[in-house]
Amino acid sequence: MVGMQVGAGAASTAATPWAALDHAALGLPATTDLASPRALDALVHTAAGVAYLKWFEYQLAAAMHAELVEPFEDEDRRELDAFTRCAATIATTMSITPFAARTLLTDAVALRDRLPKVAECLRDGIVTPHHIRTIVSRTELIEGQCYAALVDSDIAAALRKPGSWSPARMEIMVDTMVHRRDPDAVRARREAAKRNREFTVETGRDGMATTTDTRPAEDTALAAAAVHRLAAQVCPKDTRSKAARASDAHYALLTQTEFGCDCDRPITDCRYKNIDVGRFAATAPRIVIHLVTDTTTLTGPVPAPESERICRSPQHLPRPNTEPTPAVRPDATEPVSTDSGATEPGAAGPVAADQPGTANQADAAADPTSTESPVVDESSEGPHGCDEPLGLDTVDGVGFLAGIGIISGAHVRDLAADPRTVIRPLGDGTDTPLPATQPSNPYRPSAALDAYVRARDQFCTWPGCNRPAWDGDLDHITEYDHTHPEKGGRTDATGLGAECRFHHLLKTFGDFVDDQYPDPTDPARLIRTITIPDGRTVLGPAFTGHDVHPGLDTIVFGDPPDPSTPRPPRPGLTERTRPAPRTEQKHARRRQERNRNRLRNLGLPATPAEAADYEPPPF
Repeated sequence: MVGMQVGAGAASTAATPWAALDHAALGLPATTDLASPRALDALVHTAAGVAYLKWFEYQLAAAMHAELVEPFEDEDRRELDAFTRCAATIATTMSITPFAARTLLTDAVALRDRLPKVAECLRDGIVTPHHIRTIVSRTELIEGQCYAALVDSDIAAALRKPGSWSPARMEIMVDTMVHRRDPDAVRARREAAKRNREFTVETGRDGMATTTDTRPAEDTALAAAAVHRLAAQVCPKDTRSKAARASDAHYALLTQTEFGCDCDRPITDCRYKNIDVGRFAATAPRIVIHLVTDTTTLTGPVPAPESERICRSPQHLPRPNTEPTPAVRPDATEPVSTDSGATEPGAAGPVAADQPGTANQADAAADPTSTESPVVDESSEGPHGCDEPLGLDTVDGVGFLAGIGIISGAHVRDLAADPRTVIRPLGDGTDTPLPATQPSNPYRPSAALDAYVRARDQFCTWPGCNRPAWDGDLDHITEYDHTHPEKGGRTDATGLGAECRFHHLLKTFGDFVDDQYPDPTDPARLIRTITIPDGRTVLGPAFTGHDVHPGLDTIVFGDPPDPSTPRPPRPGLTERTRPAPRTEQKHARRRQERNRNRLRNLGLPATPAEAADYEPPPF
């Protein structure tokens, strides 16, 4: 019997330690002491290597699954079945938790059987390992469906497009691909999820507890907006973190109690000391959430192209109770009603919806993308695909709910049917250009252009950023010249981009340079780039609103007006400064925390709030 110790300190005879491998053979520099540009080159190459190694790890895990699990999984009823034992073997050998080992096995099998083209993207360094869990989990429900291969191809094609990905953009891309291939199943799952909504309380440690309220996405978005709006009603001297303020605001809204700033200033100096939640809710501006969709989504699914009805075996019977889907008239240009949630069939186009309370306001744009609409033949008795995997006969649109992500076409129609819904089309279905700026100020975009840019960008356009475009700024890519507007950046669709406040400031006061210009191969799309201080150019988002809402491609804006007289120059912008260097602030916070701990250990108040409740001992 031979024993071998496996672990960080064990000497392994099975493989050469990584540090002893030839770095040149791996494409790595011999040392890490490099100048910044070369270090970035090595980081990019290392990231591709990590992706390849992760793919190799998945391949090995899948091979173990094929040998140790698959021969027994159909009949193994043991509590510690073959899958559990295989995962335990991996967990023990690699010193990871059983949960992590099970996740590794699950993802490996999914990439092998359900997402082979996505696995190739990981192998080639096209997608990073931390995005794989997102893709696998959000495609779980297509397992075993005959359109699973189409979803895999759709996702892989999107991943191979040039551009960068943030976690949020990855989620909406995957959700979009699944919804397009699986509309009926998505609708059924949503109805089941609505019935299973719940409120739970989980008691934690240190006298704390966590509440979970599972509700429809639009309700959650509204609740979050109300909480964050109330949490913002404090002065700059409030000592709580944003998360702590949001927690206090949430409790105040639930219990209808007062919410206030916890700074140490007297109430006469801070007007946020005591806020009446009821009065605040009554006088504050209404909460608005934004929903973007195409007008064709409001009318319901349309027949799928014949090439996408991939399962046409004669043994599959027609689906029972299949009702024909009314065709959309391609020449209909009647504007969508703005008085209620009812809508008229109109030309296809994006709808940007703002939802006040539980109602929607939508901004739609006409998009005559076709000259003929397929009509369902009511007398057709031919096969319509499999009975089990629904969604092959029709194609439905999706909606993008800011702060939430992709929602199904059925969900969009539910929101549109609300009696308080107001739907605002962008354009009337003609080629008439929309105004780009406000009439009195060529610097300010029109409401139509503002909604269009945010619907197009969806999130901050800085690589990797997850901040929703609706919560950020619209930035002139080329700086606007207020003295001579004809010399500076233009206020139009190409000249504006959505950026969160942090990246807007970084671009304005840092050495980062952004650019945006029409794609030569597709002028309706834009190429976005960021050039970092060392001169390297990074591509912007690979997936935008154009990929979710085809109607955006047809929206046209007019040229910004030329001002007759120059506007007076604005004062120069000055970057804000910190009261002290970051390191000094960090050390000061640590000193304050240590001092508070010492005071509490002595039984003395450590904060102004504790001092107000402090009663000295009676001696």
